[in-house]
Amino acid sequence: MQQTLNVIGVILSIYMAIVIISYAWMLVTAFFSLRRFVGLDREDTNRRNQSMDALKPVSIIVPAYNESSGILSSVHSLLNLNYAMVEIIVVNDGSKDDTQEKMIKEFDMIPIFEAVRLQIPSKEILQIFQSRLHPHLYLIEKVNGGKADALNAGINLSHYPYVCSIDGDSILHRDALIHVMEPVVASNGQVVAAGGTIRTANEMRVELGAFEEPESYSSPLVLIQSIEYVRSFLIGRIALSQFNLLLIISGAFSIFDKQWVVDAGGYSTDMIGEDMELVVKIHKLIKDRKSDKKIISVPDPICYTEAPQSLSILRRQRRRWHQGLLASLIKHIDMLFNPKYGAIGMISMPYYWIVEAIGPVIEMFSIVFIIVSFFYGNIYVEVAVLLAVLFLIYSAIYTIGALMLDSITTQTYISTSGLFRMVIISLTEFFWYRPLNVFWRLEGIYNTIRGNTEWGVMERIGFNKEADKK
Repeated sequence: MQQTLNVIGVILSIYMAIVIISYAWMLVTAFFSLRRFVGLDREDTNRRNQSMDALKPVSIIVPAYNESSGILSSVHSLLNLNYAMVEIIVVNDGSKDDTQEKMIKEFDMIPIFEAVRLQIPSKEILQIFQSRLHPHLYLIEKVNGGKADALNAGINLSHYPYVCSIDGDSILHRDALIHVMEPVVASNGQVVAAGGTIRTANEMRVELGAFEEPESYSSPLVLIQSIEYVRSFLIGRIALSQFNLLLIISGAFSIFDKQWVVDAGGYSTDMIGEDMELVVKIHKLIKDRKSDKKIISVPDPICYTEAPQSLSILRRQRRRWHQGLLASLIKHIDMLFNPKYGAIGMISMPYYWIVEAIGPVIEMFSIVFIIVSFFYGNIYVEVAVLLAVLFLIYSAIYTIGALMLDSITTQTYISTSGLFRMVIISLTEFFWYRPLNVFWRLEGIYNTIRGNTEWGVMERIGFNKEADKK
């Protein structure tokens, strides 16, 4: 037994070293990247991108299935975007609630006839509506086919060369679209996909698309998720995108060159994680064509989305996220350690497999190792305590670093009490949130092995009562 513990201890130590080195590299890379980003004159950028010479028309597609609680706030935020050439396409994917009725009443929508070019397969479109108040706002009524199918239907109707997908429960910052399109404009089309930064929207007040963000959250569960979002978007994704290694951009707010989406076959309707799958397919297409196109993450655009407020809903979300990750990695296993796909095959794919995909299995063994070690005493107790302390220190430093980067990027400052509460919560996650997350992701692995692709119902409260009670 002692020899087994020795072997496990060595393996866990090596794995932990790999993870810490990876995250340390990401933190340093993100820091220098964001320093360059903040150095830009944003007012000049806004004026430049609003000029007719630079502006690229964008079709915003909002898949909506039973989004009655938040759809009006989301659409109002889109109508208030500081962007000239834009159309908004809400796709009602066979909702069973009053999502469609609310849209028609609120925006005075009428049925229209328009020929739809079927560039990508999708379920039958039953009817198309257009707003008389906002002629650039459309509503598609279609047979239920899932989020990916709804996005494909929206792409088929879209009239512009760039498509932006957001979730029906998300709200965009007024200047978000300008900033996410800036690297596309600056690159002369070299950037074919970009993902925006996502924030939690819980406890926000929303009035016709304008919103007020709380400094902190009353719920520890929502607060730890908000910290997770900052760590993920401002460190992990920014660092990976600097070297064109990014395989995930959030479906809650992402923009694509429409032709590349069509050439890649659109969103895959048979995959549980359609967002990552599309990004991987485009990366594969880029390498197959020997192109120098890029997929990036942009720190400045802000998109607010409602985070789960109960453990049961959060469990379904994280289980699905991990299933989606595994599904794409398994489907494209031929890219792993394949020099044909350059850094994507040799660095990015191994990272997502080793750190993200099998991470829950390693963490489970770490937890078991720490518990068992206390029963064997002597050196094993010291090793277990050392591992736990290292994780706590690493978690605190990583969180503080992420929050500092967030303050630099948004040019806002968090109070001492708010920072203290976030650091304390991040220190406690090792004892309650981390084990839960590991268990939920292990469930995702188990479901993937069984072939279970159930999503479950995501209950939402909505941003506030004023906008969406109408």
